[in-house]
Amino acid sequence: MKKVKKTNGVSKGAPSGFVISILIHVAAFMLAGLLVVFTVHNKDEKKFVPPKPVERPKMKLKKPKVKVKKNSKPKSSERIVTKVQKANMPEIYLPEMSGIGDGVGTGGGYAGFDLMPDLSTISVFGGDQSIGSDLEGVVYSLVRGRNGGPIAMDQDSFRDVLRKYVLSGWKDSVLSRYYRLPKKLYSTHVIVPPVPTCMAPGIFGAPELEDYWLFVKYEGQLVYPEDIKFRFWGVGDAYMFVNVDGKEVLMSAWHFHHPWFDWWQSKAGGDRSHLLGNQRMVVGDWIELKAGEPLPLKVLFGEWNGGAVTGMLLVEVDGVEYPTARTGGPLLPVFKTEELSWDTLTEISRFLAADECSLTTGPVFNDYYSGTSSIPLDASSTPEPEPPQTAEKPDERPVTRIWTTLAGQTLEAEFMTSVGGNAILKTANRKQIKVPLSGLSEEDREYITLEMPPKLDINFSKTTKPRKFGPTYNAKELTARGNFYTFSTRIKQTSTRPYGQPLTAEFFAIGDEIGGQKNILLDYQKKTFTLTEENDYSVEFGGPPVELLDYVINEERRGKRYGGFLVVIKDARGEVIAYQTPSENLYRNLDHLRQIRVGWYFDKDCNRCLPTPPRPFAVAANTN
Repeated sequence: MKKVKKTNGVSKGAPSGFVISILIHVAAFMLAGLLVVFTVHNKDEKKFVPPKPVERPKMKLKKPKVKVKKNSKPKSSERIVTKVQKANMPEIYLPEMSGIGDGVGTGGGYAGFDLMPDLSTISVFGGDQSIGSDLEGVVYSLVRGRNGGPIAMDQDSFRDVLRKYVLSGWKDSVLSRYYRLPKKLYSTHVIVPPVPTCMAPGIFGAPELEDYWLFVKYEGQLVYPEDIKFRFWGVGDAYMFVNVDGKEVLMSAWHFHHPWFDWWQSKAGGDRSHLLGNQRMVVGDWIELKAGEPLPLKVLFGEWNGGAVTGMLLVEVDGVEYPTARTGGPLLPVFKTEELSWDTLTEISRFLAADECSLTTGPVFNDYYSGTSSIPLDASSTPEPEPPQTAEKPDERPVTRIWTTLAGQTLEAEFMTSVGGNAILKTANRKQIKVPLSGLSEEDREYITLEMPPKLDINFSKTTKPRKFGPTYNAKELTARGNFYTFSTRIKQTSTRPYGQPLTAEFFAIGDEIGGQKNILLDYQKKTFTLTEENDYSVEFGGPPVELLDYVINEERRGKRYGGFLVVIKDARGEVIAYQTPSENLYRNLDHLRQIRVGWYFDKDCNRCLPTPPRPFAVAANTN
């Protein structure tokens, strides 16, 4: 028998069709793979070919000239007033100082319009809302570090820092280690008459801040709609620097600071010849502006070691003749970027002596000024008048009316009183008749209820809290004192007859001007209520704290003090049913008083007016 030899190959004599089939399939797959790879790598990529550019005719566009009404100016990115300088180090946003708040404003919470500042925040240093054409101000204190803690500082070092800062080209990095108040100020003017330094931090919004070695710096744009050549006149206590387009154009300092600030001198004749505030004015360099072309403007002024802080800029336009001021020099207009509103005029007039400068004339430095020279009350300052009302006393009412019974009968008669469920009426022939209340129409019964108002006890009250001031230099005696007043009124029904109708109470807290004869509306509150058993037939309401300061400037006592009140209660018809006041004159002029807003000054007839100006300073020739 033959042995079978094992082999790894194909057995001889086996069918070859299967092998051939496998070889054909392998070759087909390899050929397909080659074709696919070849096809993918050689596929032409589609490229986008842009069309040829089309030449379009060029049009010469003219800049439209649009007159914009003053009370509807929109903010525009082409009229940004403030300009941020690039510092050598990142901008530092400083935290709030411990114990330093926002202060208490003098307003009554009346909201302004979109482009107008909140009236309660307006001050001589500016407000806390921008209207688009103002200067942006920041306050620096050099006795505190940037985090608010105290740091070492003395008089000479303070002046050295100021000198270094201005000579550096106003680089904010020089001031990076010092405290900067987070709150910004927005002002349309640089007019701060002499203000006691201890009051300044409260006006800034930081009442507990030290009142020495501090300053406020404003930045913005100097622009005018026409070509103009002008120069500044100004004063600063204890110093002021004005920089236009990177160059100092005016420097003013108290006389013993001159050696530190000696790199600029006035070239004008008549320098330091005329009084403004508590100093003699420095005359600046001439400035030429091209129509609509803004130049960067920076102004810095502040206080050294206490007394009064001042910073005022006036404008002299080349070729313009000015009337003579009380001091003998030209009566120059103040520098402003908007016409000053009545609210701003009020704040400035509290501290500015009369006839030293003009608040209502002169150029307005913005690029959309309408050219209006009059200074009316602007939209934010003018209250919306209530419908005319007559301050009728309760016994001054219409005599007769038409009465209607439930059966439809009518009768013309005068209402006398209501007794025992009956209405007592007096007819035209003076005969008294008795009509059951249940037989009268609902309208008649409601009329009788309103004609018989409840007896009310009106109690107006005030509470006070001392006003605290920040530290003064070397613990100098304060030149100001003050209190926060909170006013309220309580109304209680003392009669037993049911009433149940809504009542409206208004109270006016009145202040007196110290050093003048004007009054000030300190607070106004209004409340509608119904006296019921649930509220024990009484209601009480009040307003926020109001700051009243009593200060001495130029050896003259000035400020505000509490002066009286008026409480008026009206029924659902708007008729006065009761009032209480220590001054009948307030009630006689109720219609006018209702048009006055919190913070406004008014005369004996309750018409709005400006404060009484302080007496002028008498500055000796050798003090500047």
